[in-house]
Formats: sequence, C-alpha cells, structure tokens
Amino acid sequence: MNREWSERNKTMQNQIKKKDTFQIGVETLFDLRNQLMNTIVSFNDELSREDFNAIPFINAHGYHCKTIAYSLWHIFRIEDIVAHTLINGDEQVFFRNSYQERINAPIITTGNELVKQQIADFSRRLNLEELYSYIKEVKASTENIIQNLSFNEMKNNITDDKKELLKSLNVVSEDENAIWLIDYWCGKDIRGLLQMPFSRHWIMHIEASIRIKNKIYP
Repeated sequence: MNREWSERNKTMQNQIKKKDTFQIGVETLFDLRNQLMNTIVSFNDELSREDFNAIPFINAHGYHCKTIAYSLWHIFRIEDIVAHTLINGDEQVFFRNSYQERINAPIITTGNELVKQQIADFSRRLNLEELYSYIKEVKASTENIIQNLSFNEMKNNITDDKKELLKSLNVVSEDENAIWLIDYWCGKDIRGLLQMPFSRHWIMHIEASIRIKNKIYP
C-alpha cells in the first residue's frame, strides 16, 4: 500500500474515534480522498480508452485481476449504495440522474459477480465520460452526507429497514461473490463504513489500477 495514503488513512481512523478530533478526522478523510481522486483523474488524462479495458492479470488473485474501468465503476457504485441507501436513506445518484443509461451499463450492481472475460466485456461497454461524471457526483454527494454527520452518529448501526431497502433495490447480485456484501455493510456502524468503502476501499482498488497501468506501460 502507498505509504503516504496508508499513513493518512491510519491517522483519519484514529481521529474519528475521538470527539475532540472528529472534525479534523473528517478533514483528513477528505484530503485523502482528494489525493486519490487526483490519481483517478490522471488515468483519464494519461490512458487510452482501450487501456481502461485491459486485463493483463486476468488469471491472478487479488484486486489487480480486474480492469481500470471496472475498478472505477465498482468503487463508486459501492460508495453510492452505502452513502445514500444505508446511511442517508435517500435515492442513489445512479438512479436519480439516470446513470445506467448515460454510462451504457448492462448492470446496476457493484459488479462483484463478474469474473475474467466478463469484466473485460463489461468495461468495453461503458461510456467513460459519463462514468467520470458519475464518479464526481458520487464523491461530492458522499462528502456532503459525511459533513452533516455528528460524532454521536458514528456509533449508529444500519437499521433493519435500510437493510431490507437495500435488498429490494437489487443493486447487490445474489451471486456468491457478491451477496455477502449486504451482511458485511450492515454489520458495521457508521464509523466502520467511513473506514472502508469511503477510504480504504478506494486505496486498494486504485493501487490495483496503478499496477495494471504499470503493466501496460512498464
């Protein structure tokens, strides 16, 4: 893991545990996300459209066995689902702004159910410009939600009603590679969600994308 990102992530996790450093921790989280977003934007500036579909580690185990396009979709579908459905209890950016049609996505899920060539085929279909528009909207909306959370809300658990709403939306595939996500997210409190899909999850998939990029351009 990138040392600077890792250290900033650890600092943030420690800060949001204490009431007197909670707001500083939120600022640290946003700073980390801005650094990671700079890398996401750099992919669009530096890579060809075909590079986003490349899957050079197709038979590997780990986050790098995907494509960059898939990884970006996956990061921000998960964030949209968790931020809006599970935390805020409102409509996802994806549905509110018709992003399935705009991105030309054949699925509405996180993509966990896709494997190997399915991931490459999925990636080729995506409208990259609209995917980047979605990324920016989700990031902004998530951070607006986080800014309005209090320290006392960090210990709140996901309610059964929100878990049932999540299931009803069919945004998590029933495939064994995906269905576990529902219990995983709903087993965390709000602080736990800040520490994973909104921070560490970004780091893991962006680092995997950098590894893909470095394989394409050694």
